[in-house]
Amino acid sequence: MNKTIRRAAVFSLLLVLALLGRATWVQAYEATALTDNDRNRRKIIAQYAHPLGDIIVAGSAVTGSKRTEGGDLAYKRSYTDGALYAAVTGYSSQAYGATQLEGIYSGILDGTDLTLKNPLDTLTGKQQDPGDVVTTIDPAVQKAGFEALGDTKGAAVAMDPETGEILGMVSTPSYDPSTISGTLDGDAWQKLLDDEDKPLLNRALRQPLPPGSTFKLVVAAAALEDGLYSSVDEQTDSPDPYRLPGTVTDLENENPSAPCENATIRTALRYSCNNVFGKMAVDLGQDK
Repeated sequence: MNKTIRRAAVFSLLLVLALLGRATWVQAYEATALTDNDRNRRKIIAQYAHPLGDIIVAGSAVTGSKRTEGGDLAYKRSYTDGALYAAVTGYSSQAYGATQLEGIYSGILDGTDLTLKNPLDTLTGKQQDPGDVVTTIDPAVQKAGFEALGDTKGAAVAMDPETGEILGMVSTPSYDPSTISGTLDGDAWQKLLDDEDKPLLNRALRQPLPPGSTFKLVVAAAALEDGLYSSVDEQTDSPDPYRLPGTVTDLENENPSAPCENATIRTALRYSCNNVFGKMAVDLGQDK
């Protein structure tokens, strides 16, 4: 065989082997990463090609799927009482992704989670029907928390102390996830981002805060355990206001008329007396 032809044949064979190796690498090792890539439009098309599963509260769905008009995304997410349950459901947006239960259980809700498939379906790649996510939220508790907070910026969480079940979870100010569930909701999205009150922030779960007056329970428990006071009804040694040691700062109370001077622990907890627990903490010392 001509030497030049032989070299060309060997070179061509190497190119073919390289192409086969690269194709095998992509199919075997990179397929999942490419499928899950946020820039893969086919992933979004498949996710919204059919109605999503629902998030269930007390046996009723608080989410739904609405048929779109035109475009390659057949359905988009809809919400019942969206602002009321936003801290629980989060949002599922064709443009901005998903948060909270919508994001955590997205595989269940769109039917791609492997736990929904039997072995045969896994081999054949058959699309499973989406699943639902059942919550422990009590609608009455959720509504009570939401209405109590009103226009206040804050959060409320109600738990069953025996089981740990979340009965209500509210973050205010809230928003309606339906307004950002499509692909043409840029104005609504930007309005939420520009809002100084940050309605997209789930204050019940994602805003770290100092313990504040809840730590007074820890101080009280330490004082009783250490024997600094024999009972919650023993009068404490607590001047009002209390001058913080080594400073010229007086620790005052939010309510100047509260009976906090030398108050018992029971009374101090009732009125959240800063002077009582500040002095108590100093008397105990940091280690205790």
